Amino acid sequence: MTDNPFALFDTWFAEAKASEPNDPNAMALATADGAGRPAVRMVLLKGHGPDGFVFYTNRESNKAADLRENMAAALLFHWKSLRRQVRIEGAVTLASEAESDAYFASRGRDSQLGAWGSDQSRPLDSRETFEARFAEMTARFAGCDVPRPPHWGGYRVTPDRIEFWQDRAHRLHERRVFTRADSGWREGLLFP
Repeated sequence: MTDNPFALFDTWFAEAKASEPNDPNAMALATADGAGRPAVRMVLLKGHGPDGFVFYTNRESNKAADLRENMAAALLFHWKSLRRQVRIEGAVTLASEAESDAYFASRGRDSQLGAWGSDQSRPLDSRETFEARFAEMTARFAGCDVPRPPHWGGYRVTPDRIEFWQDRAHRLHERRVFTRADSGWREGLLFP
């Protein structure tokens, strides 16, 4: 046992990487717009540590619009094979330009081209339209590196609350919760 939620997350995440058949870094991202209307979707964790949990996306997407209006979010990891979940809540900030550039450069070329070709979350008249835009981007960047689009980058969720949920028999689950305090983290248990 540890009193450091990031160390516990690292342990659980390593176990998920070893046991989950697909995308152990998949997490549900919940946002709310300025009027409080919630939305949730799956994104991929691309970095984490004591400074927060990082994902990348089109900054003109619906999730980005929500975050411009309400810079707070919740994350949920559900590792079914381990019968565990982790809930994270906190403030959201933009990842730096350097971080966003570095991650974008690490992506596969087709993913890079797709970021240029997609108007994420906007209506699309047909799949052919998107495929044509992808072909245009392929031609545009032929023979050179694909730079990060100016509308694409990272977000960091800096947690003020992290809950670790472990399945137990007869629905007698274990729930450990960490809340940020001035002196570090307070730990407690929750009824299942």
